[in-house]
Amino acid sequence: MNVHSNADAFTSQIGHSPASLKESAARPTGPLPEGHPQVKAPKIGVLLVNLGTPDGTSYWPMRRYLKEFLSDRRVIEAPRAVWWAILNGIILQTRPQKSGKAYDEIWNKDQDEGPLLTFTRTQSDKLSEMIGGIEGFDGRTVAVDFAMRYGNPSIRSKMDALADRGCDKILIVPLYPQYAAATTATVNDKAFEALAQMRWQPAVRTVPPWHDDPAYIDALAISIEKHLASLDWEPELIMASYHGIPKSYHMKGDPYHCQCHKTTRLLLERLGWEKDRIMTTFQSRFGPQEWLQPYTDKTVESLAEGGMKRLAIINPGFSADCLETLEEIAGEAHEIFEEHGGEHFTHIPCLNDSDEGMEVIRQVVMRELQGWL
Repeated sequence: MNVHSNADAFTSQIGHSPASLKESAARPTGPLPEGHPQVKAPKIGVLLVNLGTPDGTSYWPMRRYLKEFLSDRRVIEAPRAVWWAILNGIILQTRPQKSGKAYDEIWNKDQDEGPLLTFTRTQSDKLSEMIGGIEGFDGRTVAVDFAMRYGNPSIRSKMDALADRGCDKILIVPLYPQYAAATTATVNDKAFEALAQMRWQPAVRTVPPWHDDPAYIDALAISIEKHLASLDWEPELIMASYHGIPKSYHMKGDPYHCQCHKTTRLLLERLGWEKDRIMTTFQSRFGPQEWLQPYTDKTVESLAEGGMKRLAIINPGFSADCLETLEEIAGEAHEIFEEHGGEHFTHIPCLNDSDEGMEVIRQVVMRELQGWL
């Protein structure tokens, strides 16, 4: 069977070429009735979503941000009545000041915003340049935007904005390589919450985790190799520090712990190093309950007290540098290491908007757009 001859025959029967079919499918056909709402040429939306950032470092912006974050049932699974009393009676009275001081140390003063907002916007802009001109079979072009799960810009506002631009298909991209209910799932929850309030719902897809994607592992390896080549000393150990979750979440079936360890294992294999050259730890625990171990801060302290003099830390679970990487690791962990006898410490930056990091995002997005493009 000759596919081309059949296609030509079909074209002759209907009187349109495939190109004209694409063009006509991308816009309403015929005149619209009087008073009909404007119908835009359809597009495909891609929405990058990261954790979030406060609007400022003073008390009230920090309080608003922390209240939204810590009120999320995916983040805090404690009984609501008990947690409401703790959150409003204790945490929101004192935590905004403490967190505000920490954010102030890493704040992007030039743009008056958190670094996570700066990096995520740049990732969105660069991705738009990389894929924005691509067309789907039916003539739809791709529109790229970004949002924050907590704070601004909100997921709802950007879902509405993409719909207003004519996006009748939207790909939601939680910027977390490893899946956790408190990160990936809560992004998806918020996106579908917005969807439930739309009159004309776009078709929506969500991106699965890419903790073992070869492009991601390769990008991490390249970032380590480049960073180590810039040093005049060699680390005795590379610590892969991931954001922690309560151990109880892991025991309930959250796959995060396993995916973090798989990332580290694949990274070690890609670098071709001995097993004891990289170790996995977990940071940023909150509250009295047990979290995933080993804890990053305690491990850094123990290693320094045990005689280690040269340490490097990378954060594979973060797609962009933020409070948890810049203040907690590059700042606090560095201080802990030196205070307990360490001499040389370095933080390996996240992939951010580097060429390698953007290629990971591009490949993930293009893979999940298959069938739409």
